[in-house]
Amino acid sequence: MFVGIVGLGLIGGSLAKAYKEAGHTVYGFDTDQSIANYAQLSGVIDAALDEQTISRCNIIHIATYPDAAVDYMTAHASQFPDGCIVMDDCGTKRKVCQAGFELAAKHHYTYVGAHPMAGTKFSGFKYSRATMFAGAPMIIVPPTFDDINLYDRLKQLLEPLQLKNLVFTTADDHDQMIAFTSQLAHVVSNAYVKSPAAQRQKGYSAGSFRDMTRVAWLNEQMWTELFLENKDNLINEITTIIDNLTQYRDAMQADDADKLCDLLREGRIAKEQCG
Repeated sequence: MFVGIVGLGLIGGSLAKAYKEAGHTVYGFDTDQSIANYAQLSGVIDAALDEQTISRCNIIHIATYPDAAVDYMTAHASQFPDGCIVMDDCGTKRKVCQAGFELAAKHHYTYVGAHPMAGTKFSGFKYSRATMFAGAPMIIVPPTFDDINLYDRLKQLLEPLQLKNLVFTTADDHDQMIAFTSQLAHVVSNAYVKSPAAQRQKGYSAGSFRDMTRVAWLNEQMWTELFLENKDNLINEITTIIDNLTQYRDAMQADDADKLCDLLREGRIAKEQCG
């Protein structure tokens, strides 16, 4: 298999390492030439992804921010070979999928939106690893939901990543759910740790503080773009949690033990139901 990787950060670097360890030929590109050079010198990629090597690829992963992914596809759509699957691995899907599907229809290749549900608090190629995606799901936004041949091709092309399963959905549904399951958690964690008490918390937590603040350590440039890209869904989720927190605050201000107990019970039951 010939694999192209655009963007050699945490996700792209991990993709490159997974495919390389599985014995495939990997071509890579990064806007930081020093990273691309290091990846090639260390044997993670075989050569640069350029006008010559792009024509050989069976699959091309675009592991960049959404705007950069759209720019890359726009600039190189005429070079993607017939039979190649072009897949972005961005954290939001509506904007990049709209552009991806339109370009693919015009230039006659296959585009698929994707989002591997894996990562760390660190960013950059040096933190990438071949096992990053092992046991993780990958969300897939396909051009159509009734193409069994495409499904079989995707399973084969993504096999080296050792994914747990593929979850098929639309770009709209993806962005709605990711606003709750991922983006809201990052916002709340990042805001929570700004309390002055955070600087004096050592020795006062059995693990709750660590769990609550794990994703406060983030790549602010990347998350800014992702939040703004999905701001309608994320603002809805932020509004919901503010409304819920207000109920807890109001119950305590009123010394309403029954109301507070009811709110806590509702939260416990909600957790039991969602797993």
